[in-house]
Amino acid sequence: MFAWRDDAPGLVRAFTDRHGGRSVAPFAGLNLGAHVGDDPDAVRGNREVVEQAVGLPLVLADQVHGADVVHVTSQLLEAPRTTTGAVGEGDALVTDLPGVALGVLVADCTPVLVHDAAGGLVGAAHAGRPGMVAGVVLRLVEAMRDLGARDLRATVGPSVCGRCYEVPADMRAAAAEVSPPSAAVTWTGTPAIDVATGVVDQLQGAGVPVEWVPGCAREDDSLYSYRRDGRTGRYAGIIGRRGESA
Repeated sequence: MFAWRDDAPGLVRAFTDRHGGRSVAPFAGLNLGAHVGDDPDAVRGNREVVEQAVGLPLVLADQVHGADVVHVTSQLLEAPRTTTGAVGEGDALVTDLPGVALGVLVADCTPVLVHDAAGGLVGAAHAGRPGMVAGVVLRLVEAMRDLGARDLRATVGPSVCGRCYEVPADMRAAAAEVSPPSAAVTWTGTPAIDVATGVVDQLQGAGVPVEWVPGCAREDDSLYSYRRDGRTGRYAGIIGRRGESA
């Protein structure tokens, strides 16, 4: 169920894998994406399994490969959800509410979890190539600091590596203008982008220490990978703070 998990006092951080779910092929396993053509009942069941495991309800957004940040408030949680069960549209979420878990869905893109070690704020971002170029993680850091965060720490999860993410040369050049370390070369020597390296570069440039969980989605069959499989499911990056009574 979890490729990686860390439960510090009061804080839950995790990256799921595809094991232990109800979905059948081609989504076989713990698919958490409601937008990929999977059986809606299976997706709901998979999300319930994850919620039970982390002990918190899961809050998701409809991701569009942009840089908008959704501020999850109690009022937003009480509002009607979208058809996929999301609280709104955006590629990052932030909240100071305890007792909920923010989640981002990926299948090659980079999941990023951020928390304030000096306060109650937590955030999560979905950073694909467009999101990295648009600065979604920097927008999340800015939003959290605007809300009073004083000591941000980031956890970057498994995603497709640079050796496996071939792109046209001009696309690599555009990414390198934003983050030079993101320029990469594939196993066969063709142009590539290492999105996670670009994200880590951006976070470090913003003064945010990074813990980087290793793994390549395309090379690891326990993770969903769009580049490897085409039609496939989504795994998640999850972060939340428990309530005082939890």
